[in-house]
Amino acid sequence: DDDNSEEGLHTIHSGRHEYAFSFELPQTPLATSFEGRHGSVRYWVKAELHRPWFLPVKLKKEFTVFEHIDINTPSLLSPQAGTKEKTLCCWLCTSGPISLSAKIERKGYTPGESIQIFAEIENCSSRVVVPKAAIYQTQAFYAKGKMKEVKQLVANLRGESLSSGKTETWNGKKLKIPPVSPSILDCSIIRVEYSLMVYVDIPGAMDLFLNLPLVIGTIPLHTFGSRTSSVSSQCSMNMNWLGLPLPERPEAPPSYAEVVTEEQRQSSLAPMGACEDFERALPGPLFAYIQEFRFLPPPLYSEIDPNPDQPTDDRPSCPSR
Repeated sequence: DDDNSEEGLHTIHSGRHEYAFSFELPQTPLATSFEGRHGSVRYWVKAELHRPWFLPVKLKKEFTVFEHIDINTPSLLSPQAGTKEKTLCCWLCTSGPISLSAKIERKGYTPGESIQIFAEIENCSSRVVVPKAAIYQTQAFYAKGKMKEVKQLVANLRGESLSSGKTETWNGKKLKIPPVSPSILDCSIIRVEYSLMVYVDIPGAMDLFLNLPLVIGTIPLHTFGSRTSSVSSQCSMNMNWLGLPLPERPEAPPSYAEVVTEEQRQSSLAPMGACEDFERALPGPLFAYIQEFRFLPPPLYSEIDPNPDQPTDDRPSCPSR
């Protein structure tokens, strides 16, 4: 009824009505949706229908927000490594040390990827030990100046038992990351972190362990980034040749006749039929240029510029085509 309508309100008559709407999320970073033991991060849309003389009808629909974490950043592509050693003591008896070294290719991963673990475990003690690895999720909740922390096991694996004097090496042993929520690193009330623990289970003593930090992201590793990282890692490992001294005078390369014999040169020439077909497909001058320079030997190493002091502008230039 237009007479009873208020400013800013529109009367909906009997029947079915549909209204399309949209909201733009703010530009400020939003924490990733998360459900934890002591708290949660939730987002929802709420709609209300007001009716005269009746209670309003309300409806809420939740939606998920991801704060994207791109693992293709230098800090998350850097390798993580560590080394630890432990000596077992029992009263006056001291056994040999147990040493552990572990390394992973990078810090950032996405759910569904497999972490390749490179480790070396040496058991010089008198006990039988077992190397293991596990991924842990740590939830931290902050409120009123206090903090509660929850640690949960995400995935694990077990190696072979090591008797006294034995050594085990992991050359890329794989541990798959299950579907888990991404890391939450910039929220003031909830923080979710991950770590890879590589440890040695020692019966009757405290375990020897290494904690390697992980970041679970949302944007997976690019192929180009993977190739770049692998090439860079290979270059960093094979740079010993840079320290070698250079010779005072470089050695001349072998002559053309020493490398290519006349028989090899003749056998490499294309048959006449193939040359005729190729000549039809290409323009005449270009084919002549290829035939002319294909088997010519390179200039001699001892050839020197006959006019070293001649200005560049006075030297003859190649004619342009």
